[in-house]
Amino acid sequence: MLALFSAGLVLGGMLSALVLWLASGLPSPVPQPVRHALVVALAGLGVLRDAGVVRFPLPQNARQVPRDVLNRDVVRGSLRFGFELGTGVRTYVPATSPYVLAAALLLSTPDLATAALTGAGFGLGRALTPLTRYAGRAGESWDVALRSRLPAVTVGGALALAAGLAVLLFRPPAS
Repeated sequence: MLALFSAGLVLGGMLSALVLWLASGLPSPVPQPVRHALVVALAGLGVLRDAGVVRFPLPQNARQVPRDVLNRDVVRGSLRFGFELGTGVRTYVPATSPYVLAAALLLSTPDLATAALTGAGFGLGRALTPLTRYAGRAGESWDVALRSRLPAVTVGGALALAAGLAVLLFRPPAS
């Protein structure tokens, strides 16, 4: 079931990324350097939010996918549950990084492959938690350890995303 759940996460992330890719033509009249600077500024703001320096709510559907999705049919339910979590639309997303990633997809007008791979990466990132918890076989002690490290992981991830976006968006053109 974990494999189906993880596959659903990846498929859901890819769908959301492809929807953003489709909409990415809308801001194209804005000059590319302005759009890229906005992405990096949003990434910096995301780091500050995740570090607790600034506070503002994130636009989200702050509720979980109902558990009855799994109760009806465990096999299809695992895939559906993962898919809905993977889209990031019908769930609670406390970190700012997914929003920054969505803004980057929307504003950077990537090619289709980049958008699809970004969505798959988001889904794989969401799958990392249940996969490592299962692999660790530690259950509740694993949860306690994660909770104690979550602020550092969240801020570290936001910093890595901001740095990566800055490098990717402002690298010199290939000659």
